[in-house]
Amino acid sequence: MKITRIISAAIAGCMSIAAAAVAPNGYYSTLNGKKAAELKTAASNLVKNFTTVSSYTALPDYFKRTDVRPGTNYWWDMYSDMDVSTNITFGKYMNREHSFPKSWWGGSTSTTAYVDLNHLYPGEAKANQAKSNYPLGMVDDSSKPSFDNGVTKVGYPVNGQGGGAKYVFEPADEYKGDFARTYFYMVTCYQDLKWSYTYMLNQNLYPTLNQWSVNLLLKWHREDPVSQKEIQRNDQVYQIQNNRNPFIDLPELAEYIWGEKVGENFTPGSVIVTPTGEPELTAPVKDMALDFGEVALGDKVVSHLFVSGKDLGGTIRVQFYTGDASMYSSPISQIPASQVCSPAGYWLDITYNPTAAGDHTSRVLLSGDFGSRAVSLHGNCLPVPTLTACTATAPTDIEDDRYVANWTAPENEVIDYFIVTRTRYAGGDAVTEEVLAESNYAEITGFDESDSESYAVQSVRLNHRSPMSNVVFVNHSGVSGVSVSQPLVVHTFPGTIRFICSEPQSGCRIYDTMGRLVKALDTVEQNLDIDIAAGIYLIVTDQHPAPVKVSVSY
Repeated sequence: MKITRIISAAIAGCMSIAAAAVAPNGYYSTLNGKKAAELKTAASNLVKNFTTVSSYTALPDYFKRTDVRPGTNYWWDMYSDMDVSTNITFGKYMNREHSFPKSWWGGSTSTTAYVDLNHLYPGEAKANQAKSNYPLGMVDDSSKPSFDNGVTKVGYPVNGQGGGAKYVFEPADEYKGDFARTYFYMVTCYQDLKWSYTYMLNQNLYPTLNQWSVNLLLKWHREDPVSQKEIQRNDQVYQIQNNRNPFIDLPELAEYIWGEKVGENFTPGSVIVTPTGEPELTAPVKDMALDFGEVALGDKVVSHLFVSGKDLGGTIRVQFYTGDASMYSSPISQIPASQVCSPAGYWLDITYNPTAAGDHTSRVLLSGDFGSRAVSLHGNCLPVPTLTACTATAPTDIEDDRYVANWTAPENEVIDYFIVTRTRYAGGDAVTEEVLAESNYAEITGFDESDSESYAVQSVRLNHRSPMSNVVFVNHSGVSGVSVSQPLVVHTFPGTIRFICSEPQSGCRIYDTMGRLVKALDTVEQNLDIDIAAGIYLIVTDQHPAPVKVSVSY
């Protein structure tokens, strides 16, 4: 029997006496008396302004506070029951899993949803890849699942579920409520995002979830109530990023927004207190810590600390002290109390700028008429990494509207994640975008919006990128070219030539069909455009002596 099962059984046995999650006094006071859409928006406004984690690379450090099985050094993985050590490097075996798929909002890294710990969990890589961006749902047992490791099941949905997706992801019974409450949080906190996939969602502020999703998630929420695991994790997330999942603290809230009590006024009960008028710093919370993760020597990282309060006067003083205080700084030493007490609060920028390799700890002290509160700071500075180029390989699963880009990475190199540079070609135009990926593949969507595409890949470690890989071209009829060794591909548009090459190439010569030299360029590189008259040309470089023939139109 796996440790997961033992712990889960122990939790189930004490659920009847486990204490409910307790939020700070007054945390949910803004929800009082609200109902339905107004209640959901009030909850969104409450939880969406929070201190984000410092960086994507710092997430594994935070997971060590939120997702380790009690009494062990194993990840508490809700996607598998493997005993995976917390010392393992993320990327190959374990992923930073967006349980609410990032592709559903387009995958943008600029939204706090990308690094919001309330829906990020450590997940075993194979299970993560298998679940892809499929919606939650019940797998039809009459058909063979496409993946089933005993905890994560992927397969055809039962009738009425899936929202048009080919497959659904069904978690183990012990985690169904966990995922339901996670999804309740996401569609509440980020109700104003524009959805790229609507398997479970509507493009509106309320109810955001479509009806089959409401039915499923409420069922799981009721049948798998809040566990001690969720309570403790919610408290840790609050200490890290200063917001909470209200559906863990107040399980009945889901009924007022989507369930049996829609239309009734919500009263959070004992969490409502009458303000005393005493000065109070409500954020950051007590025992909070900022972890800046790993940083390359010569780089710096900025984190944003949310500061808010009520009935404060004068100014809030900012001071760094103890340990490696010289490596941390903020642009100001005092914050006006009026800004801290405003509805928007105040965001304090804290910079970690290490001057030597090693672990660096310190504290930032906020003090004023409320007293004082310290926040712990930690960063780890490493030498600048040396990275080798990846090799892009042929895409798979090519469909009208999507395909899977693939690549291989050098062995024995520590890699945080990958960046896929995708270029879409349509109607003579080319649009380039970057897609982040944890593993050595990425699902590319919106293929039906282009005539053809290309992709190349870089690995990233400590925000430093490897050289660009070779370039792979994809047509709707399949792969049009996979270049590996010093590739040179040329695309043409009216009056223009565009070079596509994995690395800069020297000695470029452009000849017409009579063999006359038309242009000579010392260097060409990825996405370089040059203007040229209509005609047929032969192009060579020092690294690519085989002529590339192109035809340029008017």
